[in-house]
Amino acid sequence: MDRRIKKNQVAIMNALIHLIGEKDFDKITINEIAERADVNRGTIYSHYSDKYDLLDKCLEAQLYHLIESCSSVDETEPYPSKSSLLRTLGQMEKNALFYRNLLSNKGIPSFRNHLQKMMTNQVMEQIVESNLSLNELSKDILVQFLSSAIVGVIEWWLTQPMPCSVEEITEQLWSLLEQNQMILRSES
Repeated sequence: MDRRIKKNQVAIMNALIHLIGEKDFDKITINEIAERADVNRGTIYSHYSDKYDLLDKCLEAQLYHLIESCSSVDETEPYPSKSSLLRTLGQMEKNALFYRNLLSNKGIPSFRNHLQKMMTNQVMEQIVESNLSLNELSKDILVQFLSSAIVGVIEWWLTQPMPCSVEEITEQLWSLLEQNQMILRSES
């Protein structure tokens, strides 16, 4: 990809992220995004169909970056592991303002939906790998229960603003996952 194109896309996404911290998404205009990114409106429309498309691409990029930065750094480490959860929550803590803005901005329910979908996929993958003997309905209910609980705890932690350390929330969340037999492999 051309460096100018990449630079413009990064500037546009960063402009949107900063504006989300200042006002409701519904009130943000393409002109404001363009002005903040120091590009013209046409540049935005050459990459995104509208501000909703920009938001979706921005959320996908942020969640992809989150997943990439938090996946196993050691091939022998089981996934999920307590250390991968700690890295994930640590990454969210580093960008707490961004995630808090996305979770608390009334115009952006799609972030929570993206986060929920990502978590649902991760939980389903773990259940399949664990070979739990569940019927399809029980598996679906377990996936929904665990993924909703995890996202709910993360949302609470970020929006409160962080009533406990990343280590404490990791320990508590990991303990809850173990109690619900989600984590079947023990860490070494």
